[in-house]
Amino acid sequence: MEANYERLARWFPDAFQEPPTLERVRANLKGAGQAWLEGSLLPLSIAVKAEGGWRLVGWAQLVIDSAARSAEVGYWLDADFEGRGLVRRTVTAMLDHAFGQLGLQRVGLQTTADNTRSRKVAEHLGFTQEGVLRENAAFPDERRDLVVYGLLAREWRQSTNSP
Repeated sequence: MEANYERLARWFPDAFQEPPTLERVRANLKGAGQAWLEGSLLPLSIAVKAEGGWRLVGWAQLVIDSAARSAEVGYWLDADFEGRGLVRRTVTAMLDHAFGQLGLQRVGLQTTADNTRSRKVAEHLGFTQEGVLRENAAFPDERRDLVVYGLLAREWRQSTNSP
């Protein structure tokens, strides 16, 4: 997070606007753990094999609305590990779980209109662009459009030939 927060601030209007502190990271992890126990969040670390074990290179999460049987997916990745398919594989696993064991019917994904990498992930995985929320992302120095994508369980099953 320390190495990437300035770059990530460009894509996340509500996060990464300040350098991470140990206290905030601990609080975020504690909150994520509690939300996971409550069933409203599926937090995942993205790691790669490294000398002596594993190296944390990103994060993904599924924010779950059980009552609506839907969720919103989000993620970030260390700049040095972009372009390796890590996010695509992580989100694929999350979608398999969301539409399988969790029994969700819809997963959404929102990204700023200029975030071409995230838009390509959404489109590659079969998400449908549902609209643009004009100037909905409030950054410290500007407002930007958000592109809203959605994927339905039946569409995921058709694309993966799952029952």
